[in-house]
Amino acid sequence: MEFASEMVVKSTLAGLRVTEVPTTLSPDGRSRPPHLRSWRDGWRHLRFMLVYSPSWMFLYPGIVLAALGLIGVVSLATGDRRVANVTFGITTLLYSALAVIIGVEAIGFARFLKYLGARSGELPPDPLFDGVERVLSLERTLSLGLLLAVIGLAGSVYALVLWSHAEFGTLSPVEIMRVTIPAVTFLIVGVQLMFSAFFMYALRQGPGRRR
Repeated sequence: MEFASEMVVKSTLAGLRVTEVPTTLSPDGRSRPPHLRSWRDGWRHLRFMLVYSPSWMFLYPGIVLAALGLIGVVSLATGDRRVANVTFGITTLLYSALAVIIGVEAIGFARFLKYLGARSGELPPDPLFDGVERVLSLERTLSLGLLLAVIGLAGSVYALVLWSHAEFGTLSPVEIMRVTIPAVTFLIVGVQLMFSAFFMYALRQGPGRRR
């Protein structure tokens, strides 16, 4: 089912000229029922497009999602924000943190797909991607991930201090979540970056790596 799309996608990636040729369709004279299955064949088609379009499917949406989520986390960590007649509070902060985490995961997934696609020859070389990869070395990505994790740990310690001031009793859920949600977000993203750095390093050291 996905063979027609594969021809079009690979021809476009290779810079080939695509021309439409008129044809005449005739009724199917076979007596058996159609062998196509909508869900199964549709998924195979979608799966192929996802793999061959990492930028539009994962990278760009991930960047937008992470950026919007980060804006939400930073602006709501200190208090509610009111826009027109709408008040954005702790619930929006929680979903903003989720957007950051999913966005970073999508960016990392696009990075892996672009590297594997270029190494196998299925995707054309991307000079911009190669330049970013030279900057994002294992050590630099680990350092960034560690920095974010340390910030998250510092926020967690601050939340513990606030709890101790209340003699480890009941705290205001809204106020303490304004500290713990950003802290946990920084921790998760930091760990994500460190794991993805090692995974990319393992890919580059594996068989068939580019010299």
